[in-house]
Amino acid sequence: MKHTKEGHTPKELLSELKALVAEAEAVMGDAAAADESGELLGGVRARFEAAQERFSEIYDGARRKVVDSAKYTDTAIRENPYQALAIAAGVGVLVGVLVGRRNNQ
Repeated sequence: MKHTKEGHTPKELLSELKALVAEAEAVMGDAAAADESGELLGGVRARFEAAQERFSEIYDGARRKVVDSAKYTDTAIRENPYQALAIAAGVGVLVGVLVGRRNNQ
């Protein structure tokens, strides 16, 4: 799995968010730590904002890749319309055959 600029994978970011939620629930549920809750909540908020920023970077990168791929595909189809049509027809026939086999069994 690819790492982001900070070296975190999406799974690591998700586990960090789960830990943040668990910590926030513990802080909210612990009435004895009322004096420390403001400080702890500030720390949790800072960690959440950092994780949110990393998710935003991952989303922006993925969005850019999708848009670039769509533009490339559009260009390729416009430059080679007959080949693209032949490929699409071939894929359609293949899918039709596979679906037809599944329905006959």
